Amino acid sequence: MIYILSFPAAFLLVIVFLLPLFRYSWLSIHASSVITGLEVIPNNGANWFRLFNDERFWTDYMQTLRFAVSSVSVELILAILIALLLNHRVRSKDLVRALTLLPWALPTTVMALGWRWIFNTPYGPIEQIFKFLKLEPINILSDPNLAWISTVIGDVWKTTPFIALIILAGLQTIPDDLYEAFRLEGGKPKQAFFRITLPLLKPYITIAVLFRLAQAFGVFDLIQVMTGGGPAGSTESVALYSYLNAMRYLDFGYSSTIMIASFILLMFACVVCWFIIYNSKRLFQKSKL
Repeated sequence: MIYILSFPAAFLLVIVFLLPLFRYSWLSIHASSVITGLEVIPNNGANWFRLFNDERFWTDYMQTLRFAVSSVSVELILAILIALLLNHRVRSKDLVRALTLLPWALPTTVMALGWRWIFNTPYGPIEQIFKFLKLEPINILSDPNLAWISTVIGDVWKTTPFIALIILAGLQTIPDDLYEAFRLEGGKPKQAFFRITLPLLKPYITIAVLFRLAQAFGVFDLIQVMTGGGPAGSTESVALYSYLNAMRYLDFGYSSTIMIASFILLMFACVVCWFIIYNSKRLFQKSKL
């Protein structure tokens, strides 16, 4: 009976995930571009040799990794603080939770347009504040060293509520008896947080971090709307580079190679992240706070 009930979900995963994955894997060892007349021709792995020597791909990969790690790290810290706040018995708790989830409910494109206007030079609110304070304009969207920070800020504002919701669900599964017993033994709230709350939240943190890492690594619409990959390609992501190869240059074979390579690198990053979270138990056990 269990297998029968899980069949629709498994079938959907095969259609949405596995079939495109096999299709991209197959295309990655073939040439399919305007040069071949969009015909699929085996090329003996030439796409992969090209990828290994493609400096733009590796630059975009490091930029994407920087974006993903920065965003998820800040989101996790803020989400834990927000979840702890929402977990307390406060007035109008349902209204506060609804307002907290509002950024996550907004379409990414609409949100990105809003942040692009906020960081706009010279008419955006931030530049107006700098002008009012008689400071030099920062031109954040046109500075290659600062533009990626604006995308991180937009992503943090958008997706922090999602992680906070997962963490909040985890907090509500922790029995109050554990805190009462710890307090009777002379434990302090700060010690309880590191010795009870965080260890018991580990499964929820793992799910949230891995899910968001995969989502952030595939960022496309936020970058496309806010910066278009600029200035000077400083915010271009792997997904955007793959999109350009497919839709602008009509090189579907190499675009598929980029997708499969980024998927493999993402799986490696997820394994490293899971290993770090799993071994963090020792840190909590040795904590003498």
